[in-house]
Amino acid sequence: MPMTSSPAATMASADHATAHTLLNCLLREVSGPERQSVVADGWLRLRLPRCGVLLRVGLRRASLIGAHRFTGPVSEQRDGAWAEVSWRELAERVQRELQLRTGVRNDEFLDQVASSHAGMTAALEAKGERSAPPAAADTTAHDAYLASEQSLLFGHRFHPTPKARTGSADSWSRFAPEAGARFPLHHLAVRQEYVREESARPGALAALDRQGGQRGQDGQGAVPEGFRLLPAHPWQYAMLREHRVLRAALARGEVLDLGPGGAEFAPTASVRTLYDGRDFLKFSLNVRITNCLRKNADYELSGAVALTRLLEPVAADLAARFPGCELLREPAYRTLDLGGERQLIEGFGVIVREGLAARLRPGLTALLAAAVADEYPTSGAQISRLLPDVGPDRLSAWWRAYLDLLVPPVLAAYFDHGVVLEPHLQNVVIGVDPADGTPRQVLFRDLEGTKLVPEHHAAALAALPEAVARPLTYERERGWDRVVYCLLVNHVAEMVAALADRCPGLEPALWSAVRRVLCERSAAHDHPPALRALVAGVPLPAKANLLTRWARRADRHAGYVRIASPLASELLSEAAHVSEATHVPGAGRVSEAGRVSGAGHVSEEAVHACEAGHGPEGPHVSESAHVIHPGSSR
Repeated sequence: MPMTSSPAATMASADHATAHTLLNCLLREVSGPERQSVVADGWLRLRLPRCGVLLRVGLRRASLIGAHRFTGPVSEQRDGAWAEVSWRELAERVQRELQLRTGVRNDEFLDQVASSHAGMTAALEAKGERSAPPAAADTTAHDAYLASEQSLLFGHRFHPTPKARTGSADSWSRFAPEAGARFPLHHLAVRQEYVREESARPGALAALDRQGGQRGQDGQGAVPEGFRLLPAHPWQYAMLREHRVLRAALARGEVLDLGPGGAEFAPTASVRTLYDGRDFLKFSLNVRITNCLRKNADYELSGAVALTRLLEPVAADLAARFPGCELLREPAYRTLDLGGERQLIEGFGVIVREGLAARLRPGLTALLAAAVADEYPTSGAQISRLLPDVGPDRLSAWWRAYLDLLVPPVLAAYFDHGVVLEPHLQNVVIGVDPADGTPRQVLFRDLEGTKLVPEHHAAALAALPEAVARPLTYERERGWDRVVYCLLVNHVAEMVAALADRCPGLEPALWSAVRRVLCERSAAHDHPPALRALVAGVPLPAKANLLTRWARRADRHAGYVRIASPLASELLSEAAHVSEATHVPGAGRVSEAGRVSGAGHVSEEAVHACEAGHGPEGPHVSESAHVIHPGSSR
């Protein structure tokens, strides 16, 4: 994999990253919709009208979808002058504004922001303490993949507390992906009659049973006859080992504590899903990360296996129609059932997910999409390092290839099969050509967020227990919002941002390419009204992470705010014109049909702008450019 660096944003501090994520959320969910923000002369100015505060922050680059790139500290206007405010002071002002706006108090908000800041600080320190990455020639595909999974130092930039978490600092240093953790599993042997398991196909549980074979090879205690091996996350076992029901079962010999052993696993971006290079194992972890405790609910254990069965023909159809698209199945789970004790059923439930080798084409290198789209070069997967020293033509070609892999199967799953995939950045793995970084394949993962539209699957859902079937469904409109949010707002918009950081004038052409793919898919699906409206540029649903966190609602009850879409052809034409007028040209003009003139050719002026648009701090915003955030006032 190419690992050399190229111009990109320098690494942020935890102070600035915390402040910038708070501003992102304010802009998207509060100040933008209330028309209390403006982008002009290289600054974002944002008002908190109820507490009478005016804030500003410098811009590295303005964005057509309002996902701007900030730089430096946040300042507050006091007595006609600008004074810097710390991340904690900013959080206090956000807390005050939201309390006045909603009439609701949230006394844990500041602590959660502080926890997130501490998480970022720890991640940056751990990265600094780890040895330098090997040279490109010495980096294996497995190393590159794990590095991408473990590179998300700052988390979701539109979440107010992206690294908030419970648990001790020592535990996080041992088990966090950002710390580069590797560790063996803790193993229990459970008498057969106390094991609960399901599988969608023969051999699916071998991923769990082979851990016992590894123990035997290492000279450790084997699993006795009449018992089944139950691997556990060592952190989870430490939290549950004193449970009275488990202690009693251990005392009676119904459960045997075999201790740690076997192959080492590495935590992926979700923290609780572990990978040993062969299998993914998704464990419960009674730790709160951002909004929720990360556990496999009882219904999710059976639901993963049920979905794997139901989605097999869907996945096969999508793979046949859209070569380069694959779904990682979750064909089995196992847990222990000691008299129906729910805390133990859920706490020790482990879901088997297919490893990369089951679906990844030979010779490709897998990279987490979130790492490729990261704002900062935290790993060799980030776009500035994946595609070093390339110009706008190459960036545009990469983007067209990626869109053709990503977008069609997601829309076909919804319109043809009534399946709501959840292709946000942490749920997509990209298979790239190691020679030049070209995307060749996308793998969709994590069935927890995959849902079924009931009218498409009535018979299959009726055959399941109601407690399992109900959480597997979304009504059609809710499902469409989820598809659009995950696909366009969370994923495509962030990848556009990463590419536009390389060449600021390219953003209108990147969105034109998105519109081109959506137009093609609309025609392929006989122009369904929802997709026709999307192409026309109706507002897009954006998950309201700040307001959800403030209301202390569970993540599954999160609502959406509507943000202005960059897909309208008139907006794209105007944006391309503004880019040219401000000497940061776009990649050609955009026609009324939303296509880039010249069939993907990028002008010589754009090449010069791409080269000139990067200083030591990354791409800049022209002081003469006046770009109004959608829905804001000047």
